Amino acid sequence: MHHPAVQNTSRRYKSVDAEKAHGATYTPDNLARFVAERIVENAALEGREAITILDPAIGDGALVLAMLDALKDKTRAALHVRGFDTDVSALDESARRIRAAYPNARLELTLGNFLDFALEADSNTAAPTLFSGNETPTFDLVIANPPYVRTQIMGSERAQQLASTFGLTGRVDLYQAFLLGMAQVLAPDGAAGIIVSNRFMTTKGGGALRSALRQRFDLCEIWDFGDTKLFSAAVLPAVLVARGTASNSADAPRFTSIYEVKDEPDAHASDPVEALVHTGIVAVEDGRRFLVRHGVLDSSESCSDVWRLASESGDEWLAIVDRHTWKRFGEIGKVRVGVKTCADKIFIRHDWDGAFGADKPELLRPLTTHHGAGRFRATLPKKVRAILYPHEVVQGSRQAIPLENYPKSRAYLESHRLALESRSYVIEAGRRWYEIWVPQDPQAWSAPKLVFRDISERPTFWIDLDGSVVNGDCYWLVASREDDADLLWLACAVANSTFAESFYDHRFNNKLYAGRRRFITQYVEQFPLPDPVLPLSRDIIARAKAIYEANHAPQAEELERELDSLVWQALGLGIEEVCR
Repeated sequence: MHHPAVQNTSRRYKSVDAEKAHGATYTPDNLARFVAERIVENAALEGREAITILDPAIGDGALVLAMLDALKDKTRAALHVRGFDTDVSALDESARRIRAAYPNARLELTLGNFLDFALEADSNTAAPTLFSGNETPTFDLVIANPPYVRTQIMGSERAQQLASTFGLTGRVDLYQAFLLGMAQVLAPDGAAGIIVSNRFMTTKGGGALRSALRQRFDLCEIWDFGDTKLFSAAVLPAVLVARGTASNSADAPRFTSIYEVKDEPDAHASDPVEALVHTGIVAVEDGRRFLVRHGVLDSSESCSDVWRLASESGDEWLAIVDRHTWKRFGEIGKVRVGVKTCADKIFIRHDWDGAFGADKPELLRPLTTHHGAGRFRATLPKKVRAILYPHEVVQGSRQAIPLENYPKSRAYLESHRLALESRSYVIEAGRRWYEIWVPQDPQAWSAPKLVFRDISERPTFWIDLDGSVVNGDCYWLVASREDDADLLWLACAVANSTFAESFYDHRFNNKLYAGRRRFITQYVEQFPLPDPVLPLSRDIIARAKAIYEANHAPQAEELERELDSLVWQALGLGIEEVCR
């Protein structure tokens, strides 16, 4: 069976890498066994004469084989396997493997996209769907590693259809629709284990999906596998284990996380999956060390809020911080991302002087990028960049600067007019052809500002007093009131401290590979500030300024260590060792 929707998808995929197009990231055997065992642990199998199993993206059959292995000593029920895939060779391979290992299992494999069956039938399509007929088929057990296909590959029309059907918002990945499609076909007393990217758990864009999952499933367990590198692809996986009917139970889902650290181990295991039986620092056979934390999903907030591992000690830690918090970063000013030109090669250069000399455009401004990132104070990059910035504020409104007053800038921009006008979205938005797509607030650049990198292992926040424009590879914050500039120094001290690293890990539970954290708006705006009038806070501000003046001299390191301790004290805690 090969439906028109699948054929259209295949044509779209011809020009992209097959793995990206189909989202095929096959599951390692140890993770497949783990997921299957967790499903069986949470399933009600007693007294069943038959058990139906669904894998909506069956691939090479590894997950189904693990599921059958986990069931063989648990039940005598007849087993019926239903699988879908859009890759005929994968279906052939999974059929061969499953029939060889479990010849008595009833096997029904379909060449097609599971969502073409899970979606309502198109009125113009005669093809049957999974929901055709009077009753919706349901499955007792669902095991899945859904494909990761993003909007730009599946096409906007398809993405909009899925978003509308499943109530999703923002950028739609195919796996999100798979998750909710599986919720529709999981039996009320059934159990599911699903491998997903952990990204949706901790980003604003995943809010609608988080809410839908908690409403449509009875979530039992959440396993965040973080940077364990279980997959060859750059996927930070998580496993969700759920029952079919949303529960009114007061018990929060169990939540476990595992992330790489460099600390001395308390225990040893063969691999990251085996390490999950421990708590604390666990060394594995390849030499890596991981911090394993067990707790529950924080259920104190709304369904759509970021998913955070809550534990008694962690909640107590955060409660102490809350009692010593005067305001959050987001309350002293708006956290913004830097400018986005959508034509960097034209607007941003490091060779303005050499290439143009006396004809250099008049509208150049210094540009801060991640190349000059530094703690407390920017460093001098190898190539100092400047940006041609054609925006100003007139009577409180941002507008494009009239080029007739700046002949050198006009001549330069005119020489690139064809390329700039090709940015059709700028023209369609009613903007001038030479405007920057996201210029931010021109009036704010001259004010003191806190600037920071998006991704780094160690927080990298610095104060800019040079009136620089901030590039889109960094974020920035200006105090809402001009007389609050000292709050930026206080914020800089807090953000660069080991306290900030611990706060991030307690509150957001999200890291990338090699312990790197994402310092984006939704996280940084929640960082706490102690009361600035306290003597301890005044001392912190003074020391932060002293570190800035030291300009990365050797004595700055000792000043930072002293300041770090003061930040912990100001927020009600004793300094602790931070896992890196």
